[in-house]
Amino acid sequence: MTKKGTESSYGELVRLAYFVLPGKGKRAYRLVLARRIVDGARGGPVRRRTRVLRRAMRPPRRLDLGLGPWLRALPPRLPDPGPIGPLARLEPPVRVAYVLRHLEGLPRYAVHDQLVRMRIRDPWPVIRAADAARVPLPVPMPFDPVLRNPVRPRPLAPVLAAAAATAVLAGALMVTEAGGPAARRPDAAGARPVVPHALRLAAAPPDAWTRGSRTLDAWPARGDLVHDTALIEGAARAWANAGGAGRGAGGGAQLLYAGTAGGERLVLMRRGDRLARYTGSLSVATAGTDASAPIPLGGGRYLLSPWDRKATSLAGAALPAGDGVVGPVSAGTRCGRGPLFRLGDRTIGDLGGPRAAVLTHRAPAARKAGRELGAEGLAAWRRTACALPAQSGPVTEAMAWTFWTGTLPQSGARADWVCARVEYPGGAVTRAALTGAKGTTVTGTCDDRRPVSGMWWEAPSGRWLYVAAAGRGFVPRARGPLRAPRVDDRLLVAGSPTPAKRPDRYVTLTAAVDREVRSADAYPHGAH
Repeated sequence: MTKKGTESSYGELVRLAYFVLPGKGKRAYRLVLARRIVDGARGGPVRRRTRVLRRAMRPPRRLDLGLGPWLRALPPRLPDPGPIGPLARLEPPVRVAYVLRHLEGLPRYAVHDQLVRMRIRDPWPVIRAADAARVPLPVPMPFDPVLRNPVRPRPLAPVLAAAAATAVLAGALMVTEAGGPAARRPDAAGARPVVPHALRLAAAPPDAWTRGSRTLDAWPARGDLVHDTALIEGAARAWANAGGAGRGAGGGAQLLYAGTAGGERLVLMRRGDRLARYTGSLSVATAGTDASAPIPLGGGRYLLSPWDRKATSLAGAALPAGDGVVGPVSAGTRCGRGPLFRLGDRTIGDLGGPRAAVLTHRAPAARKAGRELGAEGLAAWRRTACALPAQSGPVTEAMAWTFWTGTLPQSGARADWVCARVEYPGGAVTRAALTGAKGTTVTGTCDDRRPVSGMWWEAPSGRWLYVAAAGRGFVPRARGPLRAPRVDDRLLVAGSPTPAKRPDRYVTLTAAVDREVRSADAYPHGAH
C-alpha cells in the first residue's frame, strides 16, 4: 500500500472509518478496526475512499480475526470520546452521509456523488435524513491520533530478520560494486554524494532550477551538514529499512536538507509525494508535490524553494535567510498555527502539516479571495487558524472569507463572522467562527460558496439570544425554539423561550436568496 496516491490522506481515511463504523465499541477496538479497513483498501484516492466507507458501513466479521499487528500499532493517545452512541443509532447510509456532511464539512452535492459511488439508491432522502439527525458534535471535533503510515500485518521477527539480511546484502554490494570511499565523491554533474545503500540518495545540482522546470526535483540539497556522510548514510539506511515507507520505483530518493534545526541534527529526504525526516528516528509523511511550498524544519525555521530568495515579515521587514532557510518565525497564536511571513505577494502560513501553505482571504464585499493579505485578512487568519484541526497532510488551498461584519445586539463592539476552508488531497475541512473583542467562538461547519452560521449568544444584559449571519446576497432563516426572529442587514436575532436560560434544542439554519429559500442545507447548531 505504498503506491503513489494510495496514502495521500491516510489519517483522514482512518478518521472517516472510525466514525462510520456501527455500534458503540471501545475506542481502541474502533481505531484498530478502522485502520485495518483502510490498510486493506486499494485503488486510487476516489476508489479507495469509496471502499473504506462501504466496508466501514457494514464491516465483515472476518476483520475481527488477526488484529494483533494493529493492536501493537496503537498510538499513545486514543481519540477522545465523541458522538459514537448517537451516530450508531442512525441507519448505516444515513450515518455515512452525516459523517461526510457534518464531520468532514462536504457540501451536499459532494456527499450525493459519494453515495452514488457507494451504490446507495436514491441518495437525496438519505442526505435529508442526515441533515435532520440530532447528533451533538463537540467543536472542534476530537480526533487527534497521529496516523500517517499503514500497519504491516507481518510478525515482528521475520521483519527484523529480513531487515538484517537486506543490510548484509547491501553491505556486500557496496564493497563489490560501489568501489569504497570513491563512491562518495560528487559526480561530474555536481550532484551531492550517492549513498551506497539499499536506498540510493542523491541531490540536484545547485543550479538545476535555473536550467529546467521549477519542480521539487530541482531543489538542491542545503544545510550545514550536507557533507556529513555518516549522518546522511544513516538517514538513507533508516528509510530503506522502514518497510513500505522506504520503497518505491527506482530505489532512489532526493536529499533536500541536512543541517541543524531546532537544536537537532535533521536530514530531509523526498521520494515522489513522500517526505522523510530523520533526527535519529525516522518519520514519513505525505507532503504533496507543490514546488514552492516551504518545508518546516523545526524551531520556527522553514526551507524555501531555491527561487524564493527574499522573505519578509508580515509587517514588510526583511527576514534573515541563509542557504534557503528563513527564520526563526512564529505564527503568534495560542496553537502555533496561522500567518508566518510573505514571499512576494503570497502570505505563507503554518497549518500544522508537513508543508507551509499559501493563505488567502476574501473580504465581505469582494467577489473572490486575494493572496496578498492586508490587515483584515491577517486578523481573520490569526483568529480562525486555531479553530481548524491541525492538518496531517499537504494543504492545496486555504481560504478565509469574512462573510459578515457588524455589531451584535447590545454589545456596541464590532464582530466578524468568518468561514475558513482548507483543502487537501481527497477532501476539505471547513469551520465557521465568530470573532470579536471577547475572542473567537467556533460555530460549526460552513459552505464557503453560500456561507451562513449561527449560535446561541449571551447578551450583556444576561439574556440569551440566537444570532445568525449570512454572506452577501443571502439572508439567514432559522427554525427552532426562537421568539420574535428578525433580520437586519443579513443578521438574524431571535429571543430564547426562557430568556435567562440557554436552550438545548436544535436550530435549523438555512440561507435564502432574493427572499426565496434556494438552499436546502441545514446546519444543526444546538450544541453551540
